[in-house]
Amino acid sequence: MDTISPLSVPPNLARVSTAILPPSENIPSFVLGLDHKSYKTQYSNIYFTRLHELRGNVEERANKRWKNLEGKPILIPRVLEVTKSQLCYVVGTIYMDMPLKPNVMEDIARDHSIPPPPPPNKFHSSDDSVMLEDESGRIRLVGDRVDKARLITGVIIGALGMETTNGDFEVVDICFPEMAPQPLSEGEAAEEDRMDVDVSSDEWIAVISGLDIGALSPSDGQMQMLVEYLTGELGSIDEQISSSQISRLVIAGNSMASLSITGRSEPVPNVEDRKSRRYGQDTSTFSSHPMRALAAHVLDIARAIPIHILPGETDPSGTLMPQQPFPRAIFGQAAKLPTLFCETNPTYLRLGALSESDGYSSIQRTRTLLIHSGQPLNDAFKYLPSRRNTRLSILESTLYWRHMAPTAPDTLWCHPYLDADPFIIRETPDVYIVGGQKHFATKIVEGKNEDDVENMRLKSRCRIVMVPSFARSGTLVLINLRTLDVKCINFGAEGMASGGKELEKLGTSRPPSPIPAEPISSVAQSQGSTGGM
Repeated sequence: MDTISPLSVPPNLARVSTAILPPSENIPSFVLGLDHKSYKTQYSNIYFTRLHELRGNVEERANKRWKNLEGKPILIPRVLEVTKSQLCYVVGTIYMDMPLKPNVMEDIARDHSIPPPPPPNKFHSSDDSVMLEDESGRIRLVGDRVDKARLITGVIIGALGMETTNGDFEVVDICFPEMAPQPLSEGEAAEEDRMDVDVSSDEWIAVISGLDIGALSPSDGQMQMLVEYLTGELGSIDEQISSSQISRLVIAGNSMASLSITGRSEPVPNVEDRKSRRYGQDTSTFSSHPMRALAAHVLDIARAIPIHILPGETDPSGTLMPQQPFPRAIFGQAAKLPTLFCETNPTYLRLGALSESDGYSSIQRTRTLLIHSGQPLNDAFKYLPSRRNTRLSILESTLYWRHMAPTAPDTLWCHPYLDADPFIIRETPDVYIVGGQKHFATKIVEGKNEDDVENMRLKSRCRIVMVPSFARSGTLVLINLRTLDVKCINFGAEGMASGGKELEKLGTSRPPSPIPAEPISSVAQSQGSTGGM
């Protein structure tokens, strides 16, 4: 008689935990106070503040880079004071003069009886001009070095060259601010000396973006599988153990789908109907079901793990950056849970890994995360040709520029700040996460801090991660807080539609789209560039 093998009993799993730590003095707050809600301030103050703060760093790096060149180039304090045929370098802000870029004056002057043309996918064209400006004025930059450089509006650079006979400045070399200093995490030096690291106790952060709840092609099946996986109710014992290592979930924007505009052919309600719905919602043009569905999913997950949710481009939030947190009341019962955190977009998270010893909890290591929902990267991508500039390479460049949103306030709408620019990266984060992207991509970016600063790493090191839309790809990104390794889990089943496409079976890992700037190699895999679970 055949014997039946006993069912495997899952072990008693305890979810790993992390603590939210106070931000360092170099990390700004994106919460707008009453002094930042005035629109009487000119936007030019942001550019002046940005140039004033980054000028000293660029001048210092430029002096170290070019002081031993033949011709002994000198620093010119203002761009309009350059001398013809004299080798020199100047520091200023890049401004891209682009015919395809939106122009508010043309928008005011156009015939408003005609619908406006759709916005272009790219601002870049062959008629673009690169300007360098400061408080004194602008000068046009020319030369092969300018054509090959990755420059967009708002970047602070140092340009080495000389003025030509027609008044242009021919550039032979460019200096960027480079990566900001990075503090040494608590317990990191001691941990590097340890050889007996327990991998099973590693803390992981889960990141998703683009749930698109309320879309015409909903991904309800994928969403339910995601909820069950994060709460430990899906998969085998190994998958439940893996789920127990996830300490937090980050939702990086676009949780809701874009609102569809009612067509002109639909009947317009009469005056009596409008009066009867004066103090209620108009169900013919608005449905609260998507918001209630999101609140229900958030409630299920927040009962198991903490959630940090950011607003995005398609969410019911203000369009000006930085976007302010969602009102907690819209999440219903989940608003009562202490594990729900409504964050700004962008936001910094400083997390500490907890370790238990003799009944006491202590901080084992700290990590700083910089997260936004993708609007700054998507806007910067419009300035550059796609042929040699990928989204991953532009995201990497923002670290070298020390600025996460250089195109604000030119083409990326933001609040007018009087004496601050909160988008400057004053401290290199350990992990830099960007949501709202078409494809998954990741890379380790390293820089060198030439300044001898106490308690600072000799090399700044940052893991950059691009998170794709979950509704279209079914991808959940996991980040190891100890090693900064990254892996992906794809949710779907054979025949399940998502975004008009069919996904593979659950448990199979689809490789991300090929990235020309980051080829997959054995070395990249050892660093955790891509992977499946």
